[in-house]
Amino acid sequence: MQILLLGSGGREHALAWKITQSPLLKKLFIAPGNAGTSSCGENVALNVNDFDGIRKFVLDKGINMLVVGPEDPLVKGIHDFFLADPLLNKIPVIGPLAKAAALEGSKDFAKQFMIRHGIPTAAYKTFDATNLEEGYAFIRSLKPPYVLKADGLAAGKGVVICPDESSALNEFTAMVKDSKFGQASEKVVVEEFLSGIECSAFVISDGSSYLVLPEAKDYKKIGEGDTGPNTGGMGSVSPVPFADREFLRKVEDRVIRPTVAGLIKDGLDYTGFIFFGLMKVNGDPYVIEYNCRLGDPETESVVPRIKNDLVELFTAVAERKLGTMQIITDPRTCATVMLVSKGYPEAYEKGKSIHGEDKVDGSMVFHAGTSRKEGEVLTNGGRVIAVTSLGANMEEALTTTYRNVEKIQFEGKYFRRDIGFDL
Repeated sequence: MQILLLGSGGREHALAWKITQSPLLKKLFIAPGNAGTSSCGENVALNVNDFDGIRKFVLDKGINMLVVGPEDPLVKGIHDFFLADPLLNKIPVIGPLAKAAALEGSKDFAKQFMIRHGIPTAAYKTFDATNLEEGYAFIRSLKPPYVLKADGLAAGKGVVICPDESSALNEFTAMVKDSKFGQASEKVVVEEFLSGIECSAFVISDGSSYLVLPEAKDYKKIGEGDTGPNTGGMGSVSPVPFADREFLRKVEDRVIRPTVAGLIKDGLDYTGFIFFGLMKVNGDPYVIEYNCRLGDPETESVVPRIKNDLVELFTAVAERKLGTMQIITDPRTCATVMLVSKGYPEAYEKGKSIHGEDKVDGSMVFHAGTSRKEGEVLTNGGRVIAVTSLGANMEEALTTTYRNVEKIQFEGKYFRRDIGFDL
């Protein structure tokens, strides 16, 4: 089987690494990929949103399956594009149709979906430029802190938690009136703050059946002790000690099953991954957000714990036979630490030389923002490299990861030294 994987981050490198282990694979292409994915298959200079370019490549190379890593092409309708084309519509796409991908593409759509299907979530209201004053009044009616979410896609940075009323009102104005997140914040969801601890659950669905993947916890803040602005994620761990069997049973009963049933009831055919951003509040799960793909850097901690052949799972999704399979999970702990560029998530420099990967021992290295030029690996993004290790327990996994983090060097390297320590 020839597979095209879309994306260029750590998530895609982890998926590529796993896909290449399948005996069902003949060749893997990654578009556009990074310096790390080139060791798993052939990188292709294609933009993930260049649907016409992807179409030509798929037909020229005889691609048998498209696996979509990031959210953007899904929200923009890459799966719909394939289905509408008589030459492409028999090629399976792992990733939902645009209407279903709106679970991530629109926070307001997701909240309405949750309310409609009785899925536990924080109370909320949505506002735009036409009802700005009502938004101010709603913020004043809430108790601090305040949660403001850009309705559209904002590269994982569109959620702002404000400690007091004044900063919430200013932030709300900046998002709606001053287009802080561009088109993404034309509408803003204002919701009550839930006090608890976060984790993420994942499933893969074929439109009627689903399989639950290992859970994970990621660390979004740039600074140690969860301080500073949100990033795309500074590290992750799986499993999550506080997500015990009882809690995970509640997650499946109250969140996962009603979500999949809700999608079916609403006529939203969903083939691919669903990410559930959860808050554990007094022992009960509440949904903070949905993603229509795997999380990053959670993928780097979840995928190494999946013992199944990933291509076999994808084939079962395509053939609507997921109900005949089960997930086999490695019982060990997996810990990931992200190395980022100085200045991230704000301005940062690219093109810094990366050294020391060849000295890593006992860890997996997943490239995120890297490129290769004249044989040299260079930084090419804010999040540069994820170092991942499996261990008998959290301490062992983190010790191995942090030992190897020190071996990889580039100018301006920064990482959090407290990933997993709160657990």
